[in-house]
Amino acid sequence: MEPEELEAVAIESTRMIDIEQFVPKKEIDELYLGNPYYIVPDGDVGQQAFAVIREAIKEKGMVAIGRVVFTSREHVIALEPRGKGMMGITIRYAYEVREEEEYFGDMKDEKITKEMMDLASHIVKTKQGHFQPDKYEDRYEEALKDLLKKKAAGKKIERVEPEEPTNVVNLMDALRASVKGGATPERRKPSRTHSRASKKAGRSTARHRKAAS
Repeated sequence: MEPEELEAVAIESTRMIDIEQFVPKKEIDELYLGNPYYIVPDGDVGQQAFAVIREAIKEKGMVAIGRVVFTSREHVIALEPRGKGMMGITIRYAYEVREEEEYFGDMKDEKITKEMMDLASHIVKTKQGHFQPDKYEDRYEEALKDLLKKKAAGKKIERVEPEEPTNVVNLMDALRASVKGGATPERRKPSRTHSRASKKAGRSTARHRKAAS
């Protein structure tokens, strides 16, 4: 379709949120949650109604489900209390969320021994902490700044090819070494005769794909 044709379905933006329903917050699967926005009343008009709704859904553990138009598109949005205002989180449509069975259906039920659980629990305990958002650095953003500095300085920009992993570490051996405070076990080159199951068990990496489009 041409851009001009798409303009025919554009919806005029509005600052109004039409509330359609109130639902228990716990019923909304996290897979459906989109982007957060701060929601405040428009001037003095409607502040009391805004406060009443905020306190009512806070008391009942509910969220308000409504519709709002911005960026020329209508969005479903969930409103929940936050401080003196509310937070609105856009909700994905059902067709945007993939079924987990499509990805998890072929996974086998692994037998987990007590030793494995004890080792894994120890690792979790030694690395547990509190969530601090400012602790996590946006490495892509920093790398982009460095690239721009190099470009401004007239330096040659070369693409860095990612290195392919050539060694495999046995996860259980690594956990045992961690518990004992020893060094990571010696890496060994993977054999071409390894079965698919053994490769998956030997690596601590995981494949990932967006659960929602």
